Amino acid sequence: MPPLPDLPDPAHPAHDSMLSRKFGREVANYFSGSPLNRVSFLRTDHSFISKALVHPSTSFLLLNDLAPLAADPTKLAYAKYDDVRKLIGDNPFEKTEAELIKQYNSSVTLPLVLFLGLDERMKDGFEHGIYSGRPFFAVDVTPKGTVEKEALIVIEGLKKKGLQFIEGRMHMSLNAPEAGIYAQARAVLDWNARNPFCGGCGQPTMSINVGTKRVCPPTDFASLSTAQGGATTTLATPRERAACVTRKGISNLSFPRTDPTVIMAVISHDGKRVLLGRQKRWPPYWYSTLAGFCEPAESVEEAVRREVWEESGVLLGRVVIHSTQPWPYPANLMIGAIGQALPDGEKIHLEHDPELEDAKWVEMDDIKEALRVGTSGLGEPAGEGYVEGNLRLPPQTAIANQLLRAVAEGFLEVGEVSKI
Repeated sequence: MPPLPDLPDPAHPAHDSMLSRKFGREVANYFSGSPLNRVSFLRTDHSFISKALVHPSTSFLLLNDLAPLAADPTKLAYAKYDDVRKLIGDNPFEKTEAELIKQYNSSVTLPLVLFLGLDERMKDGFEHGIYSGRPFFAVDVTPKGTVEKEALIVIEGLKKKGLQFIEGRMHMSLNAPEAGIYAQARAVLDWNARNPFCGGCGQPTMSINVGTKRVCPPTDFASLSTAQGGATTTLATPRERAACVTRKGISNLSFPRTDPTVIMAVISHDGKRVLLGRQKRWPPYWYSTLAGFCEPAESVEEAVRREVWEESGVLLGRVVIHSTQPWPYPANLMIGAIGQALPDGEKIHLEHDPELEDAKWVEMDDIKEALRVGTSGLGEPAGEGYVEGNLRLPPQTAIANQLLRAVAEGFLEVGEVSKI
């Protein structure tokens, strides 16, 4: 098992300001801290994108069924334009989006190419106006559709170079900066794969804005399939597609989704204990903080109070936001909070929501000891010095760990400077 990666550096840690003096430095969680400037406003600039795509310095992160190309479990591997040219073709972004939409053919698989951003620290000769740095793209090389053969050729070529696609449900061993790059690529590629059809009319959609939006084109060069499953024919002119509400007004695009999720360290009214819960599938002695999805028309604070009551029966008073964590499985934003129980609301009962197998109040000293030697990922061994039967907690790459560490190391202390 590779060692756990360091966490991202907080933004401007040495900068002195009123906010940093009052609340401490910003907390950066794993999967945040990407070194790339997304320059999102340039995604529609086809001259910028087409030039960046073929520049000699450009790096391509390839994903096969969402598994990233890597040199080893701690470090991503990047391809060059020539490595993927067989799959994506000769610069698909030379034409404007309007031209590409007019040429839309739903029977042809267009490999998804996603622009991630510029690494402005790397001065490799790429410039576009006032912007410079190394361009980064992601490409979905999953063998499928009409480009299955080309994708397999690309994959085999990379394997011959000794590279591999890291399989697994989660990838938590990448170094911190590249974990942020991977998280962005995985979340957006997964969203594209889950949205091949229009939510308004059910017809196939097309990826635009270099992978970050989808549109329902008004025409299609693909012929309609027959009841007998007849072969698709090539049309000289595109056919008009059925009317769609998304082509009217301003709702003509589908955007990547991010699902807000609350996760909270709950402290007792006297501040000496922490509420933890466990699910049935977790290993013995393994507990974590409570969590759940925000619902429509609900504030983050309300979601924290509701989820804690539904899962444990505990009633909360004050809730504060601590930090957040992108979670690309598939597209969550974990909003980390700390809440305090009401003096008469600490009784635990699990009758509301059967999600948890157990919930309990844990003394702060036990939390500190578990943070010292009892942290690990699910299915992984605890740290050196752990005594079997004692509390187990999530690793530092999980925001739950950071929330528990905050309350154990001084977040609750009253003073001029907060120890976040």
